[in-house]
Amino acid sequence: MHLPYQRGPLHHLPDTEEAYDAVLADVTEQALARITPHGGLEHPAAVLDVGDTSLGVTSLLALAWQRGGDPRLPDAVRDSLAFHLRERVHRTDNPGYPNLRIRDSGLPYARFALAPGAHPHGDWPSTVWALLQTVNLLDAADGLLTDEQRAATLELARGYWRWLTEATFFNPQDAANQAIGCVVGGLMLARHVPHPQGALIGTLALRLYEEEIRDRRVRDRGALLPPEHGGAYDNNYGPVSLSFLAQAYRTSGERVFAEDGDALARYLDARLTNGGFDLGGPRYSEQHCGFEAVLGLRHFGARIGADLGRYRGDTRWARHATGRDGGLDGHFAFMLVWQIQDRTRWHRTPSTATARHQLRAGTVSVAFDDRMTPALIEAGGTYLLPAAVNRQHGFGPVYDGFLLSRPFGAVRVRDVRAGEVREGDVRAGGVREGDVRAGGLVAKLVTRPVVDREHVLRHVRALYVTDGTRLWTVVAVERLEGTPYLLAGMPYAADDADRVRRTASAPVRSAGELRLTHPTATGADHFDARSGQTQEQAAFALSADPRVFGNPDESWRRLVSSSALEAGPAPDAPDELHVFAVRYGPGDDFAPVFARDPAGLLVRTEAFTAVLGEPAGDEHGEPELTLTPL
Repeated sequence: MHLPYQRGPLHHLPDTEEAYDAVLADVTEQALARITPHGGLEHPAAVLDVGDTSLGVTSLLALAWQRGGDPRLPDAVRDSLAFHLRERVHRTDNPGYPNLRIRDSGLPYARFALAPGAHPHGDWPSTVWALLQTVNLLDAADGLLTDEQRAATLELARGYWRWLTEATFFNPQDAANQAIGCVVGGLMLARHVPHPQGALIGTLALRLYEEEIRDRRVRDRGALLPPEHGGAYDNNYGPVSLSFLAQAYRTSGERVFAEDGDALARYLDARLTNGGFDLGGPRYSEQHCGFEAVLGLRHFGARIGADLGRYRGDTRWARHATGRDGGLDGHFAFMLVWQIQDRTRWHRTPSTATARHQLRAGTVSVAFDDRMTPALIEAGGTYLLPAAVNRQHGFGPVYDGFLLSRPFGAVRVRDVRAGEVREGDVRAGGVREGDVRAGGLVAKLVTRPVVDREHVLRHVRALYVTDGTRLWTVVAVERLEGTPYLLAGMPYAADDADRVRRTASAPVRSAGELRLTHPTATGADHFDARSGQTQEQAAFALSADPRVFGNPDESWRRLVSSSALEAGPAPDAPDELHVFAVRYGPGDDFAPVFARDPAGLLVRTEAFTAVLGEPAGDEHGEPELTLTPL
């Protein structure tokens, strides 16, 4: 089976002026064929997220008229705006809405679902989206709207803003993308409101960003990130927040939005594989968005010099939201408007900066979590997740059923590049195949103190080396009792042309015995990679929330066991050590050699010789690594 949401890299979508004009031409024809006698432009099957959809199509028609002057469009814009003003503006409190600070305010808001009391929890973000559609329409009003309509639209936008910031609690879903979107709406609205009221709106928007979003940032993998649904980063909503930060900076010029966008973009770049696959999040761990991410990925990718467009988006929503039949839906249409207006083009080559939480070259990547344990390995077109054993998740030595992975002290990292490694363009970027074969290697040595079940302190040294096509992992620890093994990941997905398919196998070799095991127990807390279930589905099944609003990152940690690659110790390691060595990616025989060296542990493979320094490190305790290509 193919993963349903992670499809084609977003930078494969043409972004020329001609391409965007073609998109708007298609929008125009669909809208003119659909518009009702009352002026409605909603998708006929839309039930949820409906409050901004007709107005979103209206704003796209206004942009199309600005760019092309189609004489059919002014009447359609005016009629559909009249529909929204008449049929989709609500001023009576929605029964059951839990987040009001002022009851019966009479201020306008948009509904997530039209029926009174139906899913009222979604009204706050729906009003944010309606505000953004409204200010986009105000931007295009000259020569298009009547004076009466323009005044009514401005009054509506001011009312939306007041409902969001006065009548309700700000950001009630603890969702950064919604909150930053609201701030953007205030910044854009401020430009249309006369002084001094406009300046006051802009000042409030900036204060809300500082106090309600920025002051509540969450740290993950060394970065401070806007809090998303109770967590740090979400695979669906994180790039949406990045797009809102881009628009906030484009609108206001305030450096804080650029700096925070740069930080989020670097974090995203470090966790994203070459192939664009990623996994993890507090709301959606595997679902990816589509056109909503383009502005942020493109804008900040260019700013930081990274190929963020490799992100595999849901290309069913490549240009705009669609219904199940593929037909136009106006939800979130403001993102298409902004990406058309933004002149930034895709940066298509990888960043050359070394990232603590990433090892990347060619078609190989390792994304490391906060503990510097691999969170995702990519090699040979296959993606491996941390496996689970006895409720413990990760990559590392397993001794007497205990995973030696959780740090009990400082985790130290040493990055080394050996030989000539020039950045190129192998499948979304990286090191060119010809370059890496010339001897270029990129390596990361991670050292961590851990304790075993008996509270004995042990030192784990983990070396990761890649030539851009293969990944070698060598893990050394003081000799353990019994028959330890290396928990070496769970094969989960593989590239399949423009899609990603589920898999239960991977091209892996080991210096010791290699086993691929699967859970013998059944139930939601045991994940068999051979099943037709996705990680996100399995995580939601473990959630305490029956409506699937649970936190998949949190619920996945309840997993007891999973399919797992188990690599036995190398047979010829020095007597005082257990050494495990695994190679991911293409190739046949794998027979590394290990020996004591005056400087530490010597490792010789078919591609390199490495010396891992002693656990004590250099004079500052930092790990030492010597790497020589063969």
